[in-house]
Amino acid sequence: MSIDQIAPEHEQQHAGPRPSETHRGRILPRLVGRAPAPAPGTVLHSVSGATAVMLILVAIGAAIHEPVLIPPLAASAAIVHSVPGLPLAQPRSVIAGHLLCAVVGYTGLAAFGSSPWVAAVAAGLSLAVMTLARTPHSPACATAVVIVLRTPDPRTFVPLLAGAALLVVLAGCALSRARRTGTRYPQYWW
Repeated sequence: MSIDQIAPEHEQQHAGPRPSETHRGRILPRLVGRAPAPAPGTVLHSVSGATAVMLILVAIGAAIHEPVLIPPLAASAAIVHSVPGLPLAQPRSVIAGHLLCAVVGYTGLAAFGSSPWVAAVAAGLSLAVMTLARTPHSPACATAVVIVLRTPDPRTFVPLLAGAALLVVLAGCALSRARRTGTRYPQYWW
C-alpha cells in the first residue's frame, strides 16, 4: 500500500465528518458490510420455494395431527434454498442428519424421559453423531429437541420426518433447475 492510498484515509479521520454527511450516511455502509448482494431473482426463488415447502408440510402435519416438524424443517428449507452449495445443505446431510437426530432424540426420551435437560443433551449428542457420520446439518439438532420435549409417536413422526426432509431436498432440486443462474443443487447426493 502506498502513502497516497493511506493519506486520504488518515486525513479523513482527523478532519472529522463533513458538514453534509449525515449520521445515517456514516452508519449504513457499516451495517451493510461486505457480504455480496444476492443475484437478481435469487431472493424470489428462495422465498417462494421455502414457503411452498412449509405450506405443504403444514398441510400434511395438520392432516395427521403432527405439526411439530415445522421448526427444524423450516430451518432446513432456509439452508437448502439460500446456501445450496454448503455441505450442510446437501441431501445426505439433510435427510440422514434428521434421521440420525431422531434416533438420538428417541433414545434420550426412552432412557431419561422428557425434560429440557434431556433435550439439551440430545441436541449436543446429535451434533456429535452427525459429525461422526459426516452428515452435518445444524437444523437436525432441533429434531432431537422436538422429540424429547413433545414426545411424538415414532410410528407417524419418523416416516413424516423422512418424507418431509426428502420433500425439502426435492424442492431444492426443482427450484435449482428452474433458475438459470446460481449454484446448482445438489452438489452431491451421498
